[in-house]
Amino acid sequence: MIDRRTFLICTGTVLLAAPLAADAQEAGRIPRVGVLWHAGSADEEGAYYTGLLEGFRDLGYVDGRNIILEHRFPNEMPERFRSMTAELVALKVDVLVTVGTQTAPYARNATTSIPVVFIFVPDPVGSKFVDSLGRPGRNMTGLSQFGADIVLKRLQFLKEISPGLSRVALLVNPNTEVASLYKRVTETAAAELGLKNHTFEARSLDELERAFDAMVKAGMQAVTINGEGLAYQQRAHIARMTLARRLPLAVWSRETFEAGALMSYGADQVAMCRRGPVFVDKILKGAKPGDLPVEQPTKLEFLINRKTARALGLTIPQIMLLRADEVIQ
Repeated sequence: MIDRRTFLICTGTVLLAAPLAADAQEAGRIPRVGVLWHAGSADEEGAYYTGLLEGFRDLGYVDGRNIILEHRFPNEMPERFRSMTAELVALKVDVLVTVGTQTAPYARNATTSIPVVFIFVPDPVGSKFVDSLGRPGRNMTGLSQFGADIVLKRLQFLKEISPGLSRVALLVNPNTEVASLYKRVTETAAAELGLKNHTFEARSLDELERAFDAMVKAGMQAVTINGEGLAYQQRAHIARMTLARRLPLAVWSRETFEAGALMSYGADQVAMCRRGPVFVDKILKGAKPGDLPVEQPTKLEFLINRKTARALGLTIPQIMLLRADEVIQ
């Protein structure tokens, strides 16, 4: 059985070569690693922040002793993503880690020389972070948690949980580069399942309220959200808003699910954060990011919240309860 923290390494061979971050190899020098988050603080990042630190500790790294971690928290603000990325580049960090769907584009635009390890990137090839998953070929590599098949399966599960479902809303943040990808993939998946999909946009907490009111006005019967920083940051509030409007909510991770969503289908993202430091360690020891294959999760979790279902007046079919990896009663 595959452990849910185990990841599939895409086709390719990890090659050791002269380090892109040669300065990190200087005798007696402590390597400096920049980490660009998306939320406003370590507390808001929660399990992801803890998971990343655990990943470094598992490899023997202790912040301030044999590694220096420069954390930055943009709080979902585009101008702060830009300025904080520029700040980390100016510090000449040995490796730059980006956590979240919207962080990696800022690193891509800011440097072509500093090695970048991304976590949670939806489409590394389409976003021009890498040439291919097996052979990235540039200064970026890392972990991807997204695929068209995941969106299709999530919508399929939602349809089977909610008999009679025909109109589904997709919530996106138009400030993110991945919004168009999410829209395109979701529309294709919905059409395949005989569902009508409508996209609603929100850039802030205030716009979230208006977006959900617009969904109700448009006759939407459920909501789906893919991995995105604002939705993660406001996950508890979103769960309350959808429940108040009697809109079943399907999300992408255990953390967003536990806030009160009806269901989730996606990767173990805490495990991905723990895995990220492995890439950093290999780069600091001489590997080139362009030779390190992008990894994708082998284990996806299907979670159901029966308590939320009852509040929505839904009865979950027994077959779906049996298929779920976990059911909250």
